[in-house]
Amino acid sequence: MTLIKSISGIRGTIGGAIGDNLTPIDAVKFAAAYGTFIKKQNQEKEKIKIVIGRDARISGKMITSLVANTLVGLGIDVLDLGLSTTPTVEIAVPIEKADGGIILTASHNPKQWNALKLLNEKGEFIDGADGAEVLALAESNNLQFAEVDDLGSYKKKKNYIKKHIKEVLKLDLVDKKAIKKAKFKAVVDGVNSTGGIAIPMLLKELGVKCVELYCEPNGHFPHNPEPLKENLTDISKLVVKKKADLGIVVDPDVDRLALISEDGSMFGEEYTLVACADYVLGKNKGGNTVSNLSSSRALRDVTEKHGGTYTASAVGEVNVVKKMKDTDTVIGGEGNGGIIYPDSHYGRDSLVGVALFLSHLANKKVSCKELRDSYPSYFMSKNKIQLTPKINVDDILTKMASKYKDEEVNSIDGVKIDFAEDWVHLRKSNTEPIIRIYTEAISQEKADALAERFIKEIEEIIA
Repeated sequence: MTLIKSISGIRGTIGGAIGDNLTPIDAVKFAAAYGTFIKKQNQEKEKIKIVIGRDARISGKMITSLVANTLVGLGIDVLDLGLSTTPTVEIAVPIEKADGGIILTASHNPKQWNALKLLNEKGEFIDGADGAEVLALAESNNLQFAEVDDLGSYKKKKNYIKKHIKEVLKLDLVDKKAIKKAKFKAVVDGVNSTGGIAIPMLLKELGVKCVELYCEPNGHFPHNPEPLKENLTDISKLVVKKKADLGIVVDPDVDRLALISEDGSMFGEEYTLVACADYVLGKNKGGNTVSNLSSSRALRDVTEKHGGTYTASAVGEVNVVKKMKDTDTVIGGEGNGGIIYPDSHYGRDSLVGVALFLSHLANKKVSCKELRDSYPSYFMSKNKIQLTPKINVDDILTKMASKYKDEEVNSIDGVKIDFAEDWVHLRKSNTEPIIRIYTEAISQEKADALAERFIKEIEEIIA
């Protein structure tokens, strides 16, 4: 199963059989379904506009061509940003007064994957109900294309990343003077995708000396593109060698941000949001925060320190955003390094994250490692079990919830079991055919041991 349809979009591997992979026919079908959905939403409009952009993966040009021309065939005007980032497309949709957007990226997945991530007119991910309607349209084949005189237009728009950076620099809490005065040096790992364009460009504007590592946007990922500790040994060594103040790592579409301290140690993907929230909450006393169920308890601790209220949401950016709006949140996101700052836009944005983090670091006048050590110390273990068609995930989760019914159990998204000093979250992924097993404890050994225990318990149920 390598074609996955979910509220996160349509994602799959390139090549193979129709309906089982992201083949050209599947790309056209889902682009046509989305375009039809947007037209239905805007029946009063004579012309519909959709913004598209892509990361640097090898299949990007092909998928872009298929998607763009399918939309043109529906009578929709297409504005193509070309090589871009997920947050750049998100901010472009409202700026360009478009009716929707499609980001062509499989985010942290390896190079053989690609995807269509679908946005509404606000530049935010479409919700579950809208996603279900798009999927239903794709399966129905009830798609009506435009006649020759009513075809849409296609236009390229360059330099939108520069426009995105200008928007970031306008934010009140981005302290450009303090960052320039600090004279930071940063090593950047752009995993040979569009982060290699965007992050060095942003750092230059902020007066940060930039050492580039894997910043050529050719789509040949030099390591597993998920920004986890085991994939970041090269940058960790280079930060120390170059005597840099920090390392900055993004995934291929630049919506996840991981940081490396000056000694080469991981600042921690989970602590990207914690640090940015600490800075924003310091300027907004009593402000609220949101992260998903799989994120660290450290955000709750920091929020309460500033007099605010922390709320957990189901996993998935659309769920985090909804909860943020419901609770009037000043900052939120996901523990995978996703920063959502409403003063900018409701989407995970590594450019905003970098600017807020450097502002915090410059104002605190401490090293990256000292900042990290100032936060509550929790350790996570992130594991997964590969799924086969025979595995009944719902049955597994029901049995686990029943087994631990005397603990604090949350079932809004999979099963999260909170113990006194640690927790485990079990859920089926929206983007890969796996069960995710996330644990957190007060030491890495305890987090790993808790994960191993639950993996064994799940394997016993499967057997």
